[in-house]
Amino acid sequence: MEIKKNQEYIVDIIDNGFEGEGIAKIDNFTVFIPGAIKGEKIKILIVKVLSSHAFGKILEILEKSEKRQDADCITYKRCGGCNLRHIQYEETLKMKQNAVQSLVNKTLKNKIQVDKTIGMDKPYHYRNKAQYPLGIDKNGDPVIGVFANRTHEVIPMENCFIQNPQSEEIAKYVLQFIKQNHISIYNEETQKGLFRHIVIKVGIKTNEIMCIFVINGKNIPKENELKSALVQRFSNIKTIVKNINTKNTNVILGEQNINIFGNGYIEDILGEYRFKISPLSFFQVNPIQAEKLYNIGVKAANISKDDVVFDLYCGIGTISLFMAKFAKKVYGIEIVKEAVEMAKENVKNNHIENVEFYDGDVEIVLEDMIHNKKIIPDIVMFDPPRKGLDKKSIHNILKIKPKKIVYISCNPATLIRDLSDFEDLYEVKSITPVDMFPFTSHVECVAVLELKNF
Repeated sequence: MEIKKNQEYIVDIIDNGFEGEGIAKIDNFTVFIPGAIKGEKIKILIVKVLSSHAFGKILEILEKSEKRQDADCITYKRCGGCNLRHIQYEETLKMKQNAVQSLVNKTLKNKIQVDKTIGMDKPYHYRNKAQYPLGIDKNGDPVIGVFANRTHEVIPMENCFIQNPQSEEIAKYVLQFIKQNHISIYNEETQKGLFRHIVIKVGIKTNEIMCIFVINGKNIPKENELKSALVQRFSNIKTIVKNINTKNTNVILGEQNINIFGNGYIEDILGEYRFKISPLSFFQVNPIQAEKLYNIGVKAANISKDDVVFDLYCGIGTISLFMAKFAKKVYGIEIVKEAVEMAKENVKNNHIENVEFYDGDVEIVLEDMIHNKKIIPDIVMFDPPRKGLDKKSIHNILKIKPKKIVYISCNPATLIRDLSDFEDLYEVKSITPVDMFPFTSHVECVAVLELKNF
């Protein structure tokens, strides 16, 4: 049977994919259906056909899964920010475990059983960082919200169940100021207009707030009025920053920050440590789950007072500090210079003396430390970006053979790909998924590897 666009079919959903989409087969031809759940019978419309698979959309659910629930957000289908809101939370945790297990089964020689996903007790309003784009609606009025899935159309913001409520309140207040004072909104096509994004960072434990105004220029009309009004209305705003981004780019933050109130950073607490957070530095978006993630990694590393530890892609030094009290010495490497400066301050402020940080490309700095400085680690911790590890770093680690590797990953596909490169010398002891982004298809993992005895 030839599958054609705009044809209707009745299908059984046999599985869910890595993005949470339903999977069906029509004459052994795979069809992906967003919003469908394994076990359901659905009438679908084919919307796109490729050589190896097709995409469909739900027309009618004929047999509903017992795991389906009514979505509590009116924009989630268009937003795409949390694409699993139609599935019971416990089931989403099983789906994430199964997705990682599927990758293990396809790729690794050692078909290790993936641990159950560690979820949240209260999987709502967990994000400590909100990035709101501004746009113009059909009536020509400024709006703030989220980009529609796979587009740059701004969906007006309603009550979001994953953002911190304070972030939403502040962003809406700034939007009102923009409207009242006729301040221009950036237009991606013409590259004219001022306001591009409002970014809010909240210290979950400290309740300190940073507001970042991303603008296509240097000055905001009535800037002092906006600053005074915000600080008066929201007493826990600790700093307000102008971020200058005049480039034609999808990257939200530019490189230049100008403080218009406060000293340009906030602080938050993870575990027993206090961390400085700046506009450009990375801090885990869900600190409640981040603590669980780091504690799993540190416990699994089983660090002793004789151990030298490398923390690669260390950011502002969060996990470096978690490991420091167990180790002889910790060395952190991070490419973002501002993050390294924050990491050094975090070490100093927490009165820790056995941690050193280096800024630069991990691939280059790691080679220098091993070959020139002759620093050989007993344990290596990775927390790379989504693209995973570079081959040169993997090669260097395999040469020096640390006794243990702990790999924290935000992308299971690149994690499992990289683990396969270590399998000849290392045994993968455990893979633990952690639900950092409830009701989304994203999952973070902690993998623990031990050097084999030959």
